Amino acid sequence: MKMFSGVPTINFMAQRKTGLWVSSILTVASILLVLFRGLNFGIDFTGGVLVEVHYPKAVELDSVRANLARANYENPVVQFFGTSEDVLIRLPPTEETNSAKVSTIIIDALKTSEPEVTLRRIEFVGPQVGDELTRDGALALLLAFIGIMVYIALRFEWKFSVGAVAALIHDAIMVLGFLSLTWIEFDLTTVAAILALIGYSNNETIVIFDRVRENLLGLRRMEILDVVNLSVNQTLLRSVITHLTTLLVLTALLTVGGKSVHSFASALFVGVIVATYSSIYVSTGLAVVLGVSREDLLPPEKTEVDELP
Repeated sequence: MKMFSGVPTINFMAQRKTGLWVSSILTVASILLVLFRGLNFGIDFTGGVLVEVHYPKAVELDSVRANLARANYENPVVQFFGTSEDVLIRLPPTEETNSAKVSTIIIDALKTSEPEVTLRRIEFVGPQVGDELTRDGALALLLAFIGIMVYIALRFEWKFSVGAVAALIHDAIMVLGFLSLTWIEFDLTTVAAILALIGYSNNETIVIFDRVRENLLGLRRMEILDVVNLSVNQTLLRSVITHLTTLLVLTALLTVGGKSVHSFASALFVGVIVATYSSIYVSTGLAVVLGVSREDLLPPEKTEVDELP
């Protein structure tokens, strides 16, 4: 491969088949995990009780969870709502549908540590709402995949489009497999993380594709694998900086962000790592396997029409 000043010469495409096989095996394993183990759906999808309470002074969330546990409310989702005095509590579905009775039980439990706590609101989230959110979330993902595939097919070429969408589906499935394996709660913030991951991963793929197209048209005598390797190496420094800064932010969210953003940060953290290699070995690697060539990117030749006598 021709040497370019300041550009690494890592032969990424030498491991393209291994990368595709590893990705295929992990994708199948993730699908099996989701099918047989399932996901730990949160209240947003299963339904439950939403309670907002106000404390006269700042309160520790662990104390609120302990009080609810003593009232036999297991696995509550407790988070601050705007300030450290306002707390939002989400409880799993309960057989009791009387809001007055449920609110009395919760307030009595919380008053054991703070007698002046007051109830702001209480809402019941039915299972039918969870079903609607599930459908809407799946539809949002499907429309995102279709829109991205059409965009890349129009901007580049259909072989690039197939590779890009395959990488996005691969990233989403890998994140779902991770959530199933670790049993991290799957809620609306997790759906938001997967949608954010799709945009993040697609941006990384577009950067590489853009450089591949530029080099294919500019370096006519270079082999396709050498062009792809050169393109990936040319974007390597940019990718490293982008991924590291993103992971630093997500690490901060994981360590000090609290439980309310734990699912979001965990899903996106794993997704960024997966997207790092899928943009090379899945999207670009699959485009190479499909036989993308320089001719695919050349504009069609114009045929001249003989002038009429």
